[in-house]
Amino acid sequence: MAYIGKKPEDTFRGLALKDTFTGDGSTVVFDLTNVAPNGGDNEIEVFVENVRQEPGTGKAYTLGVDGNGDVKRITFSTAPESAAEIYVINPGRESAILEVGDNTISTAKIQNNAVTAGKLATTLNLSSNTVTLPSTFVTTTDTQTLTNKTISGSSNTISNLANSSLTNALIKFADESSTVTSIPLGGTLKFNGATLSGDTLEITGGTSWQTVKTSGFNTVAGEGYFCNTTSSAFTATLPTSPTQGDEVSFIDYAGTFDTNNLTIGRNSHNIQGSAADLTVSTERAAFCLVYVDATQGWLLKNK
Repeated sequence: MAYIGKKPEDTFRGLALKDTFTGDGSTVVFDLTNVAPNGGDNEIEVFVENVRQEPGTGKAYTLGVDGNGDVKRITFSTAPESAAEIYVINPGRESAILEVGDNTISTAKIQNNAVTAGKLATTLNLSSNTVTLPSTFVTTTDTQTLTNKTISGSSNTISNLANSSLTNALIKFADESSTVTSIPLGGTLKFNGATLSGDTLEITGGTSWQTVKTSGFNTVAGEGYFCNTTSSAFTATLPTSPTQGDEVSFIDYAGTFDTNNLTIGRNSHNIQGSAADLTVSTERAAFCLVYVDATQGWLLKNK
């Protein structure tokens, strides 16, 4: 190649390193400054008084690891004489397996869709993170379990639920005033007093009317009663611990309240603001009592 001016000089940098020791007549172990090649004893050159030594077990020396596990230690089979000059030529061509340090790979270095299910742990703890699911996702098995999770939003649909597939859960229904009503699963469900049970769940509003009553009984909030006093008068006792808005309804089944009165037992609560039971003596009477508070107690909804 042609050059303008003086030709650059060729400069070569050697990789070999030299360690020098002095024998004392007793020491057989000497550690190199740098790691030796891991190809075997013949990868280095050891000289004692300018005489090259033969490596190998049963020979002049062996090459092994030091206290830190590095290939640096020369062990002579016989200690070099006192004041003997020892030097080692280390070619400096250490070979090693490169390892990526912990927490050094960034997200940008991972190719899209490169992480497969086989590379993920069986259980992923995402408790401190927010996971956004796609609008549609498919499970890989027939049974999936959501534990202590909330499915929220304005247009979520859960369908094709098997019998008894919801356990120890809480379903929340928002009404028109945005008030959320919590309904526990695993026990008895009631809507406006109507008990829901069995495999078929029908949600209907209104009073849950009971079978005809012919003798005294205790009432339950949300229920209605056909009362037949043909044989004798009797008492219907109001609930023990009512809350505001509780309702109980009554109807004169046979038109006999005028001859055999129905008594509404107040059960320690006021009726129409009075601490007295209510006696109903009107034929074909039909009415509903609503509980409001401790002062007024039960009030007539219809008169």
